Amino acid sequence: MPERDSLDVDVLFVGAGPASLAGAIRLRQLAAAAQRDVSVMVIEKGGAIGNHGFSGAIVDPRALRELFPDEDITAGLDAPVAGDAMWYLTAGGRIAAPMLPSALDNSGNYIASLNVLTKWLGDKAETAGADVFPAFPGQALLWEGERVVGVRVGDKGVDHNGNPKANFEPGPDLRAKVVVLGEGPRGTLAKTAIAKLGLDRGRLPQVYAVGVKELWQLAPGRVKSGDVTHTLGAPLPADTFGGGWLYGMNGEILDIGLVTGLDYRDPTTDPHQLLQQFKLHPAIKPLLEGGKLLRYGAKALPEGGLNAMPRCYADGLCLIGDTAGFLNGLHLKGIHLGMKSGMLAAEAIFEALVKDDVSAASLEAYEEKFRASWAYAELHAGRNFHAGFDRGRIPGLINAALGLVSGGRGFGLVDNLGGHEGYARMVKITERAPQQRERRIAPDNVLTFDKLTDVFNSGTAHDEDQPAHLHVADTGICAERCTVEYGNPCQYFCPAAVYDPQFSRNGKGVEGTLNINFSNCVHCKTCDIVDPYQIITWVPPQGGEGPVYTNC
Repeated sequence: MPERDSLDVDVLFVGAGPASLAGAIRLRQLAAAAQRDVSVMVIEKGGAIGNHGFSGAIVDPRALRELFPDEDITAGLDAPVAGDAMWYLTAGGRIAAPMLPSALDNSGNYIASLNVLTKWLGDKAETAGADVFPAFPGQALLWEGERVVGVRVGDKGVDHNGNPKANFEPGPDLRAKVVVLGEGPRGTLAKTAIAKLGLDRGRLPQVYAVGVKELWQLAPGRVKSGDVTHTLGAPLPADTFGGGWLYGMNGEILDIGLVTGLDYRDPTTDPHQLLQQFKLHPAIKPLLEGGKLLRYGAKALPEGGLNAMPRCYADGLCLIGDTAGFLNGLHLKGIHLGMKSGMLAAEAIFEALVKDDVSAASLEAYEEKFRASWAYAELHAGRNFHAGFDRGRIPGLINAALGLVSGGRGFGLVDNLGGHEGYARMVKITERAPQQRERRIAPDNVLTFDKLTDVFNSGTAHDEDQPAHLHVADTGICAERCTVEYGNPCQYFCPAAVYDPQFSRNGKGVEGTLNINFSNCVHCKTCDIVDPYQIITWVPPQGGEGPVYTNC
């Protein structure tokens, strides 16, 4: 078997999203200004930078302008926001908000394709002197005791039984003075580090939502570039967090999506099916008629807020972006916060390298810089937003309104709302009759589509002769408990039809198997998050695979 290569760098960023790329750029800027040689590497699991960049993206340009004070930042953006609207959708109509909440005022912001923005930032990072490598999935952290000292890149050319094929290539060990994890929400390496080091000790559990979206080419005149509409209400039940969005992009393209909180109660909740229902709503359907579906995708979102963020530093380690929970649910955006987190981490790391001390005590400067920044002030003001929806939509809206006038405190006047993982809210089918399953619609392949059709439009691709990257610890639990207690919610919550439970009950109990169609996976990590038994672990497949979110 070939030997595993090893390479040393000063700082290694894992994940080439806006947070990591902004951090790499800032670190190289600092090194150049101080005339110091600092080697910076960014690795990305996608086949090209930007391939996995998916979001219904409204970008506050504040961090971009700080990073590039003398440059035109609009090259990586799509259209300036031209107008805002807020609709409450009833079963058969809409109620337009007469006044827009200040938190949803997007004046001065931009609609963006995260795919395009990330590619643009990737080019900027390479120009600044960082080495950026796509198709390099971070598979495992390298440790010396409790100090992170690098990352092992996943092997390529391994068959489904775990044996090397003729094209086998062992992934290299990338050793670094500091590893920065910007893997997105529920990062594989971050999940390991947080558990091993107790970085979430004393914090509220992180809770998530999943955004499922489609891009549509519309008939002329249906959408105005720069128009932004957010929705509440239908088709989501009153006890389920979430809402929809409609963003007008250049070229008569509509970015349409729906966020579903992954702390829902009904085990038959299906985020993809809810998006299809959303498109048939009388307020939405006329926009899409005569249009054409272009792209599809899904992404988890960290919604817990400031009080659910883990400690973001340890010996040789920093956490940034969605990995660390840098998302403002109240303002419905996080790209600028993720970028700022990468920049703040870079500043702390540069100071640590100058001192030749990358211990937790030295990297604590990252936390101090964050607390002194506008990013902290923004997150502090929205810290109890999501937790207020624990009691339902109306209490959540009241809490959000109170938060705007109470410095973010909301109803509780203390920061202890919530306090449980989202999956723990799921109710067993023996305790509550499922509702969402009964409301399902049949796709018409014109306006609505099944999951496999949408997966095709995500561009996702995986070599099927490799180990499945979705690990189920005990399929016996799936058969003997989940079938009876929850009705196998994996068949509903996955927006890519990865899980196909084939279980049946007979006089001897439950028999059958769980089919895992991992080649469908769009890397949203919903399964890892919301599985009620927490026995599913998502890990990266071999490098370069997964969705290709062109212009998403």
